[in-house]
Formats: sequence, structure tokens, C-alpha cells
Amino acid sequence: MKKTIVIYGSSTGTCEAIAQSIAEKLGVDVINVTEMDESIIKENENLLLGTATWGEGELQDDWFDGVKVIEEVGLKGKTVALFACGDSENNSETFCGSMAALYKAVTNAGANVLEGVSADDYTFDDSESVVDGKFVGLALDEMNEDDKTEPRVNAWLEQIKPSL
Repeated sequence: MKKTIVIYGSSTGTCEAIAQSIAEKLGVDVINVTEMDESIIKENENLLLGTATWGEGELQDDWFDGVKVIEEVGLKGKTVALFACGDSENNSETFCGSMAALYKAVTNAGANVLEGVSADDYTFDDSESVVDGKFVGLALDEMNEDDKTEPRVNAWLEQIKPSL
């Protein structure tokens, strides 16, 4: 596996815990997006980016500056995989919508974005993060489906590992 890092934005600690678990499973470093700078991007060939979802599918606050760093540095030649945490019951119309904002930012910055997971095994009404029946990354709901988090993470990691 090429040099890989997990970068997350978390306000309540849920996305942070998931990011740490993903990093541990891969044996790589994990940092808060507030620590991300040009050197972090340049040092790593693979970036696994995670965000919490707020309100009406909004990106976690710390990611607004993180997106600026991505736009300034660019991601040409980088491989990116995305994951997001959301609430499929209380925010069923915008479930994990924050991932769409990250997807747009990394795509515009030239990244090779790895394929996401099928939306079939999820219960929600709508999400900007779903394109052609798949999320643009891995969607997780620790509020209502915490029993599915570990199996979803494990399956996703098996899916993306060959590309890392």
C-alpha cells in the first residue's frame, strides 16, 4: 500500500472514532482536518477523507478551511476515498449530504476518487451523495444503525484496498 492517511472532521467525536478505527485497520496515521496542510497532502499518495454531516446535509465546520487547502494545493495524482457520518432518520432527506461537498472539492482538485458503496442497504429518503444508486463514498449512521458500522467499514476497506 502506498503512503496513506486518514483525515477527518468531527464535532461530536463520532466521525473521529470511525476515522481512528479505519486508520487502525489499515495501519496508517490519522489526523483532524485542522492539522491538514500542504505537506500532509504532498507526503501522502492516498487520502481517506471523512466528515460528519450537519443540518441540511452540510459539511462539518472544520472542513471549510480543509477544502480551501485542497483547492490551493490540488490533488492531481492523488487517490481519494470518502466516508461520512449522518442520521438517516432525523435527516432522511439529506443523509450524509456532506460527502457530496467533499466529492465536488476533491474532484475539482484533480483527485482520482474511488468508487463508493451501493445505497441499497440503507434506509433514507434522499442524499446528494448518491449518484447512480451509489454513494460517492461510504455512508455511516452511528445514530440508528451502529450495528452496521463495522461490517460496512470492513467491506468498504476490502473494496478500496486494491487501489491504495
